[in-house]
Amino acid sequence: MKNFEFEQELDIAWCPGCGNFNIRTSLIEALQELELEPEQVVISSGIGQAAKMPQYIDVNYFNGLHGRALPVAVAIKAANPDLTVIAEGGDGDMYGEGGNHFIHNIRRNPNIAHLVHNNMVYGLTKGQASPTSKKSMQTPVQTSGVANEPFNPLAVALSLGATFVARAFSGYPEQTKEIIKQAITHEGYALVDIFHPCVTFNKINNFKWYKNNCYQLSADYNRNDFNMAMEKALDVEHFALGVLYQKQGQPTFEQQLPVYQNNQQPIVHRKRDLDKVSELLSL
Repeated sequence: MKNFEFEQELDIAWCPGCGNFNIRTSLIEALQELELEPEQVVISSGIGQAAKMPQYIDVNYFNGLHGRALPVAVAIKAANPDLTVIAEGGDGDMYGEGGNHFIHNIRRNPNIAHLVHNNMVYGLTKGQASPTSKKSMQTPVQTSGVANEPFNPLAVALSLGATFVARAFSGYPEQTKEIIKQAITHEGYALVDIFHPCVTFNKINNFKWYKNNCYQLSADYNRNDFNMAMEKALDVEHFALGVLYQKQGQPTFEQQLPVYQNNQQPIVHRKRDLDKVSELLSL
C-alpha cells in the first residue's frame, strides 16, 4: 500500500493546530484505504492555505490561479477518465474567486470530488471576510462587521442538481475520511464542505464552536430525500454533518461527451494526427 507521503521532510506552511493538518491526514488515509496508486490521483487547486494541500501529498497535481481549480479538474477528467480527480481549496478560493466555476460545473456533473476547506475567513491573507463569514463578524478589514449574509454552498449545490452533497468537520477526522472516500467513489460531482478552524485569524469559529454548533445526521437519515437534504442545508443555526444527499445513476459530464460515444479510450491515450492539427492551426 502506498502511503502518499514524500520521503523527504516537508516544510508545511500551516500554523500549528491548523485544521488543514487533520484534513490532510483524512485524505491520505482515504486514498490508502481505497487502494489507489499515487499515479492514479490528480489534485487540482488554486490559491490559499487549503490550496497548498497537493504540495504536501505525493500525487500528481496542478496548482494554478485563484479560484480556477474546478475547470482544470474537469478538463483533466475529460482527457483521462481513468484518473481519480480531486479539486481542493478553501471557501474563499472555491466560493469567492471560483464561484462561477462552482455554479456551472455542478450543472455538468463531472465525475470529480470537490473538497472545500471552510474556515469562514481568508486565512492566507490574514483573516478578512470570505463568502461564508457570518454576518456582523468583525475582521481586520471588516472592522465594523461583515455586512452580507453568508453564502450557503450546500443549498446552492443542491438547487443546481449536485448528485452528492456532504459536510464534514476536521475535528472528526475519522468521519471526514469516510465521507471523502464516499465522495471519491461517487460517480458524478461530489461536494464535501469541510469545516475547520483557522486558529490564527478566526478566534470565533474555533474547534469548540464547531463542536457546539454541529450535529451528526441520524443513522436512519435518508440521503436520497432531496427535500430533507435541502431542509438540512438551509438550517444555519445548527449544522448537520454527514452525507446530506446522494443521487446515483446520473450520467456524468465525461460520459456525455461525443468523443466517448463510440470509443471509450481516454483522449490522452489516442494517437494524434499531427497533419490535422497543423491544418487546424493554419486556418
